[in-house]
Amino acid sequence: MQRRELFTRLCQTAAALAWQQVFASADRTPVTEAGSWAESGEVFTLGVASGEPRPTSVVLWTRLAPKPMSPDGGMPARGVPVLWEVAADARFSQVVRYGATVAEPGAAHSVHVDVAGLMPGRTYFYRFRAGGQISPVGRTRTAPDPAARNERLRLAVASCQHYEAGFYAVHREIAAADVDLVLFLGDYIYETEAMPFQKVRQHPHVFPGDESHYTLGDYRAHHASYKLDPDLRASHAAHPWLLVWDDHDVVNGYAGEYLANMSDPHAFLALRTAAYRAYYEHLPVSPSRAPVGAIMRMHDRFEWGQLAEIWTMDGRQFRDPPACSGVHAPQRGQVLWRCKAAEVPERTLLGMDQEYWLADGLASSERAWKIVAQPTQIAPGGIKSPLGSLLYADGWDAFPAARERLMSAIAQPRVPDVVCLSGDVHRHVAANLRLNPHDLSSPIVASEFVTSSVSSKGLSEFLSGLLKGGNPDLLHVRGDERGYALLDVTPQQLSCEFRSTPHPVRPDSRLRTQAKFVVDRGVPGPRKA
Repeated sequence: MQRRELFTRLCQTAAALAWQQVFASADRTPVTEAGSWAESGEVFTLGVASGEPRPTSVVLWTRLAPKPMSPDGGMPARGVPVLWEVAADARFSQVVRYGATVAEPGAAHSVHVDVAGLMPGRTYFYRFRAGGQISPVGRTRTAPDPAARNERLRLAVASCQHYEAGFYAVHREIAAADVDLVLFLGDYIYETEAMPFQKVRQHPHVFPGDESHYTLGDYRAHHASYKLDPDLRASHAAHPWLLVWDDHDVVNGYAGEYLANMSDPHAFLALRTAAYRAYYEHLPVSPSRAPVGAIMRMHDRFEWGQLAEIWTMDGRQFRDPPACSGVHAPQRGQVLWRCKAAEVPERTLLGMDQEYWLADGLASSERAWKIVAQPTQIAPGGIKSPLGSLLYADGWDAFPAARERLMSAIAQPRVPDVVCLSGDVHRHVAANLRLNPHDLSSPIVASEFVTSSVSSKGLSEFLSGLLKGGNPDLLHVRGDERGYALLDVTPQQLSCEFRSTPHPVRPDSRLRTQAKFVVDRGVPGPRKA
């Protein structure tokens, strides 16, 4: 037996013995874990989180970091035993599952526990013990039984939370909301600095100017600095999360194995390896999807009884590189103009394997609602000009053939009641999705709701007006306010309430309802409520 494996087993045995002491104690007085490391300062500085709820399981997360901005988090260079427990009540008088694991230095002393054996459709409470301390209490929920005729699902949908561009009033409201899930659609961190006139606060950690110098330590410190925000921690502790990632979670504008500023693909894959690893270390994703080098599976599907099925899609890891450059891609490549190369049929945003996986899943689903969660707006969003349409180069407009394949998969007779949820573009949008997106006589086959950003700046009202004016299927467009989307799903109807507050988001900001749309069962396309 290797030395590390032996040490890990000893730590687990010591932790298990400590649990026996805990449960043997009549008054449940906390005990210090046998033979473990102790710390006088706060250990659970980055909070707790849960994610990926299924009918009988959920993933729990925390990271031990008494000095979260230090390269090692202030932790010793060895494994540390961590105890965890799940209870049916907030006082932990009804503990239903408990166990021990080891927080390893190679994983930044993060902990991912896939807790099995839970009851479907139940609310649970959880906490961790390490270093002689007890973590904050988190609340989570399992999905209903797959056969359950459940009547409701409430989702908070958010994305794009540039730390410097605003405070997290959105997460403060989500933490207090009555929702079953938080669905986060990418750009959890931003490696870029906001423009000086846009900053309301400063990143505690700043990346070096050149992407080739980004390190695992940089990504760890950046994730930790975001987690130090109390409203974000509260949102994680209050509800289970499902996660989709986007480009800023690695580097702005990356596509698959391509980054414009790095000509050496091996160097970029080394950077992607560091980013994926830090992402995993700081978020409640299953240990079964821990990254292997520069590869990490993010796409998955989740059932919510007979009411809904949710597909979480990876729009970055497998996408093709940008199609054009130079005069056909002005504004630093963020805009496309007369770019014929974008129309090549083989181009893909999701990767062909993921496209087939989604199409097969939609066709075989027996749930009432099919919810496709992916990072960026699907509905056409070009701005018309005297010289032709200007298209967003980083979205579905730059992959028209892939969008047509997606709409064809949705248009099949066995795939009714599809709702696509999107982020990235920093605006609230309600849109029709047609079989042929540019033909108003083509049938509407699905609905789309795009959530605005948590804090990142969006388009002005003038530009939003141009966007809406040139795209009749965009029923609502608002880019000047920040916020999130609150979805209420029932067997008969899906409603989307766009919550918003003016930009930039201040510490005392309060949100209001900007607009509300509904989708009726059997009738694709949103209508204003």
